[in-house]
Amino acid sequence: MQNESPLPSLRVGLFGIGLDTYWPQFEGLEEKLTGYLRRVGEKLARPGIEVVDLGLIDNPVKALEGGHAFRRADVDLIFLYVTTYALSSTVLPVVRRAKVPVIILNLAPEAAIDYAAFNKMSDRTKMTGHWLAYCQACPVPEIANVFNRCRIPFYQVTGTIESDPAAWGQIEQWLDAARVAHVMEHNRLGVMGHYYNGMLDIYSDLTQQSAHFGGHIEIVEVDELAALRDQVSDPQITDRVALFHDAFDVQADCGADELRRAARTSVALDRLAEDHHLGSLAYYYMGTGNPANEDTISSIILGTSLLTARGIPVAGELEIKNAQAMKIMDSFGVGGSFTEYYAMDFNDDVVLMGHDGPGHIAIAQGKTKVRPLKVFHGKVGRGLSVEMSVRHGPVTLLSVVQTVDGKLKLLVAEGQSEPGPILEIGNTNSRYRFSVGARQFVEQWNVHGPAHHCAVGVGHIADRIDKLGKLLGMDVARVC
Repeated sequence: MQNESPLPSLRVGLFGIGLDTYWPQFEGLEEKLTGYLRRVGEKLARPGIEVVDLGLIDNPVKALEGGHAFRRADVDLIFLYVTTYALSSTVLPVVRRAKVPVIILNLAPEAAIDYAAFNKMSDRTKMTGHWLAYCQACPVPEIANVFNRCRIPFYQVTGTIESDPAAWGQIEQWLDAARVAHVMEHNRLGVMGHYYNGMLDIYSDLTQQSAHFGGHIEIVEVDELAALRDQVSDPQITDRVALFHDAFDVQADCGADELRRAARTSVALDRLAEDHHLGSLAYYYMGTGNPANEDTISSIILGTSLLTARGIPVAGELEIKNAQAMKIMDSFGVGGSFTEYYAMDFNDDVVLMGHDGPGHIAIAQGKTKVRPLKVFHGKVGRGLSVEMSVRHGPVTLLSVVQTVDGKLKLLVAEGQSEPGPILEIGNTNSRYRFSVGARQFVEQWNVHGPAHHCAVGVGHIADRIDKLGKLLGMDVARVC
């Protein structure tokens, strides 16, 4: 067993900015702004996120100290809350050393100043102090100018501290995207077997994957999985068959021997994932000429479907790029099932999509069926397979695309999974409708040159994926 370290908490940096010259001039202003900052910190706090709050920074000396503090804390993202006008020299030192993306929070205490009450104030000094508590927008152009000239990536949320679902919805999306980037940074992706011979679009540079997403890529052997199968006991097999009947809709024509064969492999897969601490897996293997390996690979689908359903997504055909896409989708909490074009229905203006091999049974429409197949088309062997449709309703498709210039980008589309006839062939299979229509969708998707696989999840999360791309420094193309 390797040493396992738990996923550390996502660390989010927070600091407010002000101008120390104001405090002796305007009584109570510093305390008021500190209270606003405290409220922002309270609203950012949630389970699994550690907020590193530096408080109110109001001069360059504190700014330099803050930069060191964020670097020591290893923050993943910084929220800069603009409380009032502040000098850009108070901001730059804080974020330069951290070298992480910055979200500028231009959040006013209320939707508007009460002009009538304000103008009735008799003391103009107090009037100015009151106005400065609403002066969040004032220094943002100055800060943006300096960030651009210093090549520091930044993004903005504009609104109010309270009663602003639009602004706080954006903040929630940034936190969610940062959490997923954090998961990918610490993910262990298993790669088992070899590419499907001649499937050129699938081939990918593993170093490139690490450069864009972080994480570790663990090369695992099919032989190890086959050897682990030999260690599985009869009681374990019996228990796993029982689990199959609980998790799946096992069809009557599934033979007992095939169920036990799949159960043996499923138990071994769990052990393999545990031994290597895998967070995702891409696999493909022919096993030709080696009966133990062929027996292993031809009985893998139920086990990989169970792994996928519990947060260890598995992509077939050694589609490493799609294993990354599936992990991203699953980390957003929307699933991430392995899919490709099947056919087009021009009468209903939908695209039929699915794939053989594992399916994300946690996002299935109803219970996933298990069917026996006498042949795995294009592959060696026969055995049990899963048949499911993705839950009806909104869906998002994601592809990790390798570009001609040696980079990776994210390709995304939103659509609808709809009821209707599917191909009952023992594979995953769904009907998807897109706002641009089936013809335009396939052409606009294809023009980006993705591999023929993608990941599909439930719900519309393109905005979150766009923010994830910004945090990872990756281009994001959106079809619809």
